[in-house]
Amino acid sequence: MRRSSLIAVTGFIAAGLTLSACGSDSLSTSPGAGSTPAGSTSAAGGGVDQALAAKVPAALKSAGKIVVGTDPTYAPNEMLATDGKTVEGFDVDVFNAVAAKLGLKTEYVPAGFGTIILGVTSGKYDVGVSSFTINPDRKKQVNMVSYYSAGTQWVVAKGNPEKVNIDDACGKSIGAQKDTVQAEDLAARSKKCTEAGKPAITQVIQTGQDQVTADVASGKTVAMLADSPVGLYAVKQTGTLEPLGEIYDSAPYGYVVPKKDTALADLLAEALKAAKADGSYEAALKKYSVEAGAIDDFAVNP
Repeated sequence: MRRSSLIAVTGFIAAGLTLSACGSDSLSTSPGAGSTPAGSTSAAGGGVDQALAAKVPAALKSAGKIVVGTDPTYAPNEMLATDGKTVEGFDVDVFNAVAAKLGLKTEYVPAGFGTIILGVTSGKYDVGVSSFTINPDRKKQVNMVSYYSAGTQWVVAKGNPEKVNIDDACGKSIGAQKDTVQAEDLAARSKKCTEAGKPAITQVIQTGQDQVTADVASGKTVAMLADSPVGLYAVKQTGTLEPLGEIYDSAPYGYVVPKKDTALADLLAEALKAAKADGSYEAALKKYSVEAGAIDDFAVNP
């Protein structure tokens, strides 16, 4: 749910982890056909829904592509490939399937998570695809199109050596990504600690989820909070971490679309339904073992 007020896990290269560093300017991926090198584009192959493609706004149809703002530090949702340039992940594969239905190429532009909504509202990006949890504050600023469901997952070192208790983490050093629902969650928990006369939680808030994950893997923090697919992916990738407690506060992710572009938002919801119908939606999720969050009630501003 990254992204509370707006999402993160990982690829790390340190201590045997594969670190994903942000970088590059504009990255392109071929809808439905895997990744292409930075700066190049290729057409969608065979997945076009002609009825939907006919509804694509003139500006996008003329450009032949849709420019996407994304924060590639949130594996397996969105991350940089081993070439350090290509954006990949289940968010990317799902959106590529959606774009393919519309006959559009995709161009991914890496950005800080907290800057993406502004980038969409200012016209820098056509849409934002970065594990944005749908919430009332965001819906006041932009249209949001639901496509997946995730909750918050706590992660600790294997065996929970520091005996972290989700309901009483006072005095512990715990990490989360900036501008996310998890950072807000952590701040609220810390406030409860101090109001009860207990030590505050030491909140280690990082700009990228990759660093949040590296912190708990290295022992700098004793736990982290992240969106469920991200936290569970970190557990799988590191082999030294484990989930703590159950996933909670599940909510849908949404594509971020300008308020004025309601027709585009409606079209993306229809394209999601088409991708669900032909199996490309589920295939993208299964590729990253995150199909548990699949939904079928794609909607604008649910």
